[in-house]
Amino acid sequence: MLPYTVNFKVSARTLTGVLNAHNKAAVDWGWQGLIAYGCHSLVVVIDSNTAQTLQVLEKHKADIVKVKWARENYHHHIGSPYSLRLASADVNGKIIVWDVAAGVAQCEIQEHAKPIQDVQWLWNQDASRDLLLAIHPPNYIVLWNADTGTKLWKKSYADNILSFSFDPFDPSHLTLLTSEGIVFISDFSPSKPPSGPGKKVYISSPHSSPAHNKLATATGAKKALHKVKILITQEKPSAEFAALNDCLQLAYLPSKRNHMLLLYPREILILDLEVNQTVGVIAIERTGVPFLQVIPCSQRDGLFCLHENGCITLRVRRSYNSIFATSNDEPDPDPVQELTYDLRSQCDAIRVTKTVRPFSMVCCPVNENAAALIVSDGRVMIWELKSAVCSRNARNSGSGVSPLYSPVSFCGIPVGALQNKLPDLSLDNMIGQSAVAGEEHPKGSILQEVHLKFLLTGLLSGLPSPQFAIRMCPPLTTKNIKMYQPLLAVGTSNGSVLVYHLTSGLLYKELSVHSCEVKGIEWTSLTSFLSFAASTPNNMGLVRNELQLVDLPTGRSTAFRGDRGNDESPIEMIKVSHLKQYLAVIFKDKPLELWDIRTCTLLREMSKSFPAITALEWSPSHNLKSLRKKQLATREAMARQTVVSDAELGAVESSVISLLQEAESKSELSQNISAREHFVFTDNDGQVYHLTVEGNSVKDSARIPPDGSMGSITCIAWKGDTLVLGDMDGNLNFWDLKGRVSRGIPTHRSWVRKIRFAPGKGNQKLIAMYNDGAEVWDTKEVQMVSSLRSGRNVTFRILDVDWGTSDKVILASDDGCIRVLEMSMKSTCFRMDEQELIEPVWCPYLLVPRAALALKAFLLHQPWNGRYSLDISHIDYPENEEIKTLLQEQLNALSNDIKKLLLDPEFTLLQRCLLVSRLYGDESELHFWTVAAHYLHSLSQAKSGDAVVTKEGAPQDRLNNPLDICYDVLCENAYFQKFQLERVNLQEGKRSTYDHTRKCTDQLLLLGQTDRAVQLLLETSADNQHYYCDSLKACLVTTVTSSGPSQSTIKLVATNMIANGKLAEGVQLLCLIDKAADACRYLQTYGEWNRAAWLAKVRLNSEECADVLKRWVDHLCSPQVNQKSKALLVLLSLGCFVNVAETLHSMRYFDRAALFVEACLKYGAFEVSEDTEKLVTAIYADYARSLKSLGFKQGAVHFASKAGVAGRELLSELGSPKEELTEG
Repeated sequence: MLPYTVNFKVSARTLTGVLNAHNKAAVDWGWQGLIAYGCHSLVVVIDSNTAQTLQVLEKHKADIVKVKWARENYHHHIGSPYSLRLASADVNGKIIVWDVAAGVAQCEIQEHAKPIQDVQWLWNQDASRDLLLAIHPPNYIVLWNADTGTKLWKKSYADNILSFSFDPFDPSHLTLLTSEGIVFISDFSPSKPPSGPGKKVYISSPHSSPAHNKLATATGAKKALHKVKILITQEKPSAEFAALNDCLQLAYLPSKRNHMLLLYPREILILDLEVNQTVGVIAIERTGVPFLQVIPCSQRDGLFCLHENGCITLRVRRSYNSIFATSNDEPDPDPVQELTYDLRSQCDAIRVTKTVRPFSMVCCPVNENAAALIVSDGRVMIWELKSAVCSRNARNSGSGVSPLYSPVSFCGIPVGALQNKLPDLSLDNMIGQSAVAGEEHPKGSILQEVHLKFLLTGLLSGLPSPQFAIRMCPPLTTKNIKMYQPLLAVGTSNGSVLVYHLTSGLLYKELSVHSCEVKGIEWTSLTSFLSFAASTPNNMGLVRNELQLVDLPTGRSTAFRGDRGNDESPIEMIKVSHLKQYLAVIFKDKPLELWDIRTCTLLREMSKSFPAITALEWSPSHNLKSLRKKQLATREAMARQTVVSDAELGAVESSVISLLQEAESKSELSQNISAREHFVFTDNDGQVYHLTVEGNSVKDSARIPPDGSMGSITCIAWKGDTLVLGDMDGNLNFWDLKGRVSRGIPTHRSWVRKIRFAPGKGNQKLIAMYNDGAEVWDTKEVQMVSSLRSGRNVTFRILDVDWGTSDKVILASDDGCIRVLEMSMKSTCFRMDEQELIEPVWCPYLLVPRAALALKAFLLHQPWNGRYSLDISHIDYPENEEIKTLLQEQLNALSNDIKKLLLDPEFTLLQRCLLVSRLYGDESELHFWTVAAHYLHSLSQAKSGDAVVTKEGAPQDRLNNPLDICYDVLCENAYFQKFQLERVNLQEGKRSTYDHTRKCTDQLLLLGQTDRAVQLLLETSADNQHYYCDSLKACLVTTVTSSGPSQSTIKLVATNMIANGKLAEGVQLLCLIDKAADACRYLQTYGEWNRAAWLAKVRLNSEECADVLKRWVDHLCSPQVNQKSKALLVLLSLGCFVNVAETLHSMRYFDRAALFVEACLKYGAFEVSEDTEKLVTAIYADYARSLKSLGFKQGAVHFASKAGVAGRELLSELGSPKEELTEG
């Protein structure tokens, strides 16, 4: 084995460049941490941590308009493993679903030939993860099975659909943004198309709403708010109001239920859909930069905004104390009723020009602490949020922005000041919930104020826009194997030369060499090249020629022809001789120049009578070997003459050595040795000339008359005994110099632009480039190997070709890409695990399924044998070495901060589960463990009473660290009630029409805020048709609690109303007489499950509330609904931990069940009894079996030994020899 290893493997790959306008919105950041984006008709996949290109998918024939990663919201096991699935859609209406790791298309979908407007995977189904919803223009939505390509249903709407958004809290709610307005669909289901046309609402533009002209006296900010009060109206706005077409985007807020955001170039509106009105507006000052896009966060009520100058800003909602107003208190006379989003951080803008502008932004869905910006010139910039603790006195109190505090907990569990934590892990670990829960922090709490800033952590730049001139460095030989690097030089239209390392596909050097477009490049050694460019011709047709010699290690560029080059005929081509001794420079209307490359001297400038050259090529034959032999013979003779006898040897030795060294050094520099080299060229008549160059003499040695079948010769290639000529008419002429025969082949492909032989001894393959494509020929057999034609099998035009290695060709094309392809020239995607990456990438999705799951178990069940370690070789895991090496590479790719946490003995099991679910981008686990960690921790606190010994202690602690409101009905009741009260306060402050007021009244009555409801009812004006009704209702509400009989009457009326279809009114009456539990039951009977859960949380005591929610759990688990994963979360919030374990076990989620049982036992959440004991051992035994099937022996033994009787049999199996284990 050689003592050194050199990596010169060149794999097929595509270097991408500038994007197309169609690619503007084609970008997505997946849960696995990979970013996919469209570049012309290619899909590029990059790693967000290291900014390396991992895959380029090529199969679309048209420009990509949308890409979407499949969601990871399901339980991953060996049957449904971690896999990289991506859907991409193009301008011609084709959707391709990819297996990204293998680089193969799993399924192709086509409905119409128009650009797909939007596509989204359905994520909420436990049953199927293959459903893809797409908008096919102009007005169809189609649900596809993305696994088989079958159409499940199709539905058309009246208006052109631009985009859609699913309600993250209720998957049956879908909202379409159309050219006219907004369409709300409330009965979306995978099984059948929505019925009816949906509920259509219009938006009167924020600038021209006339309803509040009387408020013109108000100040600027107030005026802006009044302007946008009524945005959603049921009637179509009249013509003078701007229609919706300037609305750029519509999205639900994932941080709180029933809120939606509308983006306009100069403002963002936040709508509350319960009352259909604007509750907040973020406006840009007149001098500010308009918005392009906004991404709402779910972990905190924040917005990532992209502006037209490429600046990304983060705005976080300001917190209010008004949330602590308790039920039925006298409300604050004028509470701050405003939803304000404060600017918390912004990144640097980019330089926007006519061709360079920001396209779109994506945000990390797992941690929400990073955003990637895609720029039209092919750059991808990854900005990460970093938090810094700031001292209290350093705060600028005049800024008027409330401070942000770091959260009390890390990874779901409150931690002490000294414990290891990584605040930058995710947005919810960076900033606490003061954003919702007000600033009344308990005394003595260890809250630290933080500032956020963006840091550029990744930058990937593409190729500049074409034209390109490409040239591969000299080929690999046995002599240069030690220092060889496969480098490709790319000359660009702006005069710079980019050098790419083809093993990794990364930019090696960027050199600014010329002031105008590079026309050609020739390498003079492995580390230096010549490149030439010519300025635009003046009226005489003369140009300024630039011919530069560039030394790659230093980047030094010297003018090769000295002062020559001004006002002369443009250089047509340069050709370097085989031994890299001589250079021929061919001009358009000027005789040939011959240069010595080693000394940069002009050997010969041909006379004016010299024929005009149309093509030229150096011969591979030379006399260097015979010269070397002669030199050696002379040296030996010299040595023999000098050495007379042994006695005189000593005296003579030194002079001989110096002579030899001199000769040696001269020959190394090849100063005294100039080998003879030949070249051939053709003139306009097709005559072939053969010239010899030796030292500074140039001899004309032969002329061959033109071949009558050939037109004007455009290019020549020579290798060994084969000479090939190409002409204007697409003929190729193959000369066998040994056999003295020639064969002409008409290719009928028009002008032969370039022909080039492949490197490698005896390799007689040749690539020919035409106006409309390229062909590879075998010159030995004189037959075509492969062909590529623009417009027929590819959409791009070829600009330049070269050989990368003896069997790989390189094509530069006008879509701004450079492709390294196999000789067949078929565009193929590669397998991602065959990639040669410079930096290791953490992505367990690239491992085989068994290995990915075994790695997860290895991380979760630390410590092994009593020690915390990230070295997998210590573990009894009888897989082959290759898989173990891959696992170790994955572990090594983790950041040091993450490794430190994983190796920390104080890092609890629940925190570990949460961290690993983040590392794996496992959406379903992340939600499960977040809720589980919260409720298990609060249970242990309530038990130990270490919050405060008094009864109010535990809730108080929960209020300071409640479950995020994005979990909605899973939050604690007290916190949920406070949030709903704050929301109704805001709605009340924003109401502008009678309709809004009535909706507020209804909400207040359900929340039990009777006094305020009465005030609103009495506001109804006398000319309103509902005046009488509302007045009576006000009387009813104030007298309702008086007597028993009245209660029974009201109950009777309520039940009659409900029976006759007036469900909402009946429920309201039941709530008035404190029969909210009955109201919930009716709501559930009529299928209003979400509404019933909401009402139970805000009105019932915990026992009654738990009954309502348990009925909901049964409904969610029923086969027709099949949302068991949601049911699990509801059970967790109720503290029914044994039920959770049973359900997990029955769903065969053995890994999650075993971890959950371990955590529950640690926190004392199980009452120890025979039944629970049985359940625990059954779970452990099943989990041990599943680990055994993964081949993870040590884990299987660990859990089998915990499983008591149930695990004994398994233990004895595991004790048997390994051979049986692998067979089983």
